[in-house]
Amino acid sequence: MPHRSDRYISNLTKDTYALVLAGGRGSRLFELTDSRAKPAVYFGGKFRIIDFSLSNCINSGINRIGVATQYKSHSLIRHINRGWGNFKANLSEFVEVLPASQGNNNDWYLGTADAVYQNIDIICAERPKYVLILSGDHVYRMDYGPLIAEHVANNADMTVCCLKATTEEAADSFGVMTVNADNKVIAFDEKPAQPNEIPDNPGQCLASMGNYLFNTDFLFEHLLNDYSSENSSRDFGHDIIPSIIKDNNVFSYAFKDPDSENQPYWRDVGTLDAFWEANMELVTPQPQLDLYDKAWPIWTYQEQLPPSKFIFDDDLRRGLAVDSTVSAGCIISGSTVRKSLLYSSVHTHSYSLIEESVVLHGSHVGERCKLKRVIVDSKCHIPAGLTIGYDREQDIENGFRVTEKGITLVTSQMLKALAKKQMIID
Repeated sequence: MPHRSDRYISNLTKDTYALVLAGGRGSRLFELTDSRAKPAVYFGGKFRIIDFSLSNCINSGINRIGVATQYKSHSLIRHINRGWGNFKANLSEFVEVLPASQGNNNDWYLGTADAVYQNIDIICAERPKYVLILSGDHVYRMDYGPLIAEHVANNADMTVCCLKATTEEAADSFGVMTVNADNKVIAFDEKPAQPNEIPDNPGQCLASMGNYLFNTDFLFEHLLNDYSSENSSRDFGHDIIPSIIKDNNVFSYAFKDPDSENQPYWRDVGTLDAFWEANMELVTPQPQLDLYDKAWPIWTYQEQLPPSKFIFDDDLRRGLAVDSTVSAGCIISGSTVRKSLLYSSVHTHSYSLIEESVVLHGSHVGERCKLKRVIVDSKCHIPAGLTIGYDREQDIENGFRVTEKGITLVTSQMLKALAKKQMIID
């Protein structure tokens, strides 16, 4: 028999509509987002970043989900249609795309609050008691059920999900909350240069995850108020939250492990260094993000691909991968892969060495290549004999992007430009 609290939470999640904000450009990922929105960027071998927010909803029992898209949305819409379009609308189960359509005005989405405002009619038609607004560009696993239950128990109008962060990490990057002993929010600063510290916890602050839970009527009321303000930037962090905390019940909800009280895995993979580091964490023996947990699966769209293949067993030409993650459809042909993550359908050729690298789907690494601490974008063809990641100045000369931490990004456009340059020189 289900536990009474489980049944209570399941009723709350059924009364919740989730809106995933997935229109962000992700400019700090540079060329990785030239042709795709940040939530559509590949992650972890076979997933897209947005799959984590969507899977959290489904696993939490929230089956009415809208995805607000805007920037370079084609690949994201295609992914959602293919991987998330099998729900039964007649049972009020769906994941539907809500593109910016200038529905209530003549503008595209101007900010996070405006993205919700422009879809009020769609949300209203579902008649939810609660609206859960989620950022679609973070990697984490979270049960939203306890969040909704605590929101109701607090008689809250709005609840902001938060996590502990160092003041250095949060400065100029995250919204920061100040709360009282009851976790009621008494101040909210959007990306402050000097975040307020948690009392008796120097160097730490409460950072917003960009996830907000509202009572539906309360949300609509304040979106309409915000829309009537000429000076508003139409953003939750800049406008809505600071305007409501004084006279309303706004609470924080700590994202933590219910058993250990520790902070669970959460990553903002919004920079090339963070993207590389988060992928590299997955190849460790016991990563904090367990993608093998059958109790909380991460769903996605995936092609039907053959198993990975490792061929040739000569001393100098052995297909080998160690301390690595190799996805379906890969062929490791007489090359060595160490501490790397290969996405689907990657083909590495003889005598090549790939170390501490992230190779996105459909890429080929030619013979006698050497890659170290490299991000290879999808469908790249690394020409035979090319060395990347060993000489920073040479990588820059070749037209690749190199981060401050020494991670090198390679895209197909960069490789085409390099080939053209070499043809001119020859």
